[in-house]
Amino acid sequence: MTPPTKEDARSPAPGPEPTAGPGTAETTASGTGSASDSGRFSERAVRRALLRFRVIAYLVGVGLITLVLVGVPLKYLADAPALAETVSPVHGLLFMIYLALTADLSSRCRLGTGTTLWVMLAGTIPFLSFVMERRVTRTVLERQRSTHGT
Repeated sequence: MTPPTKEDARSPAPGPEPTAGPGTAETTASGTGSASDSGRFSERAVRRALLRFRVIAYLVGVGLITLVLVGVPLKYLADAPALAETVSPVHGLLFMIYLALTADLSSRCRLGTGTTLWVMLAGTIPFLSFVMERRVTRTVLERQRSTHGT
């Protein structure tokens, strides 16, 4: 292989040419071609982030309730630790994903730091993740309606 020359540095790198496609400024879901219609803060991106958050909030809530109301009592009252030993690491992994998806949604919707922290803490209290999921969903959808006029 030969070392690159000065002429190589001036020519564009070989590879596919950028094309207009879904999510690019030239082609957006609304067809207007505006860069504000695509990207991280677009209505579509926020709705997808909200859906991911809602799914993980339910999973974390169900996992925590299973752990607290079934797994831990079985472990300590019936000397049957299998369920708690199985659900605990799964819940832990889901909770870490919940934290990441909460931060993602919060940054896309520009939720305040206090709100974000409360939502994150909700995943540690049985049943509260369901309540906070509903509140966050309502807040996000209301903001979208007010900014997009739908």
